Amino acid sequence: MKNKLTYLAVILFSFSGIAQEDLKKTINHDFELELEAEYRYFYKSPSFEEQKDQFPSLAIRPKYTLDWNKGYESITAEGFFRLDVDNERTHWDIRELYYQKVKNNWELSVGLKKIYWGVTESNHLVDIINQTDAVESFDGEQKLGQPMIQYSLNTNFGAFDFFYLPYHRERSFAGNKGRFRFPIVIDKEDVGYQSKAKEWRQDFAIRWSHYIGAFDIGISHFYGNGREPLFTFDQLGNINAFYPVINQTGLELQVTHDAFLWKFESIYRTAKAQDVFAFVAGLEYTFSNIDGNGLDIGVLGEYLYDDRDELALSALQNDIFFGSRIAFNDTQDTAILIGGLTDLESSSKIFSIEASRRIGNSWKAELEARVFSNIDANELLLANFKNDSFLRFTMIKYF
Repeated sequence: MKNKLTYLAVILFSFSGIAQEDLKKTINHDFELELEAEYRYFYKSPSFEEQKDQFPSLAIRPKYTLDWNKGYESITAEGFFRLDVDNERTHWDIRELYYQKVKNNWELSVGLKKIYWGVTESNHLVDIINQTDAVESFDGEQKLGQPMIQYSLNTNFGAFDFFYLPYHRERSFAGNKGRFRFPIVIDKEDVGYQSKAKEWRQDFAIRWSHYIGAFDIGISHFYGNGREPLFTFDQLGNINAFYPVINQTGLELQVTHDAFLWKFESIYRTAKAQDVFAFVAGLEYTFSNIDGNGLDIGVLGEYLYDDRDELALSALQNDIFFGSRIAFNDTQDTAILIGGLTDLESSSKIFSIEASRRIGNSWKAELEARVFSNIDANELLLANFKNDSFLRFTMIKYF
């Protein structure tokens, strides 16, 4: 396998003028593969016809990294494919495929890449570069690869990141059999755009980040096709969705003081369709090495506000999040995250638990549960998901 990959690298970089013998000596590469078997069980009767209760699935995640020029130049490629009962959740994606060059105090990346911004636990407001892979997970943590050119500059006054985003990726939605969907299945091909250029509109973003003592701060601005589609419902029950052109300014702030982490995220978004102001504020306190064997228990609390009220697609418009992060710090890397969201204006509540543990040197088991309780009928999003409480069990094999 390594000989084949080295040969491929020689072909890819023959244009550089480097002799093949020298190229073989200077190249380092690594190939990783994850195979996943997942089972999701929705224990309540479905809200809509054709929806299923049980969803076994298989997924594969290959990743290849290659670097040369003493590590200052590299290529990263990461793929993803899932086979699922729901046809719309059977999908593939190039999560990352980019070239990166590092020199002195700057970096240049070209290709498909994943970028993460944010500090809070319950909602990542400022994280806007990548589109959410909505069929992959309910919490929105999984992202699609975003085509981009990224230029990063490190200075004494902080780090500056500039993004040119030439193509917009649309959000996928569950099919007839899937859960977490509206009464009418949304075909992403029917989703419209405010911009005449549609998905080929040229988007831009910039971010400045810096740390000053105990303060970590980030300020960002995005201009282009919004990643979150807007929905309107007519009297016939039809759903119309489109992507508006937006300006979004984001702020991230984290303050570290002893065992406390104080966290804050906020956005202000303007568009012809609607303006949005939202923020998340909270803290995390960690009790370290409680049992003398490395057990850490973190306590989390956050307040979430969104001035769209019930129209907020995240359904997090005036809510309190509470949770606990438990890390055993053992050789199996056992970890548990327990949390809950409660709406301050209604009876709606969401409870969750996520746990993971390594088995041997090449296996990992994951468990996830989400429970929707007393969901208010006025919730635009959650009212459709009120019967979608589920259990998920996953086994992952690493190669």
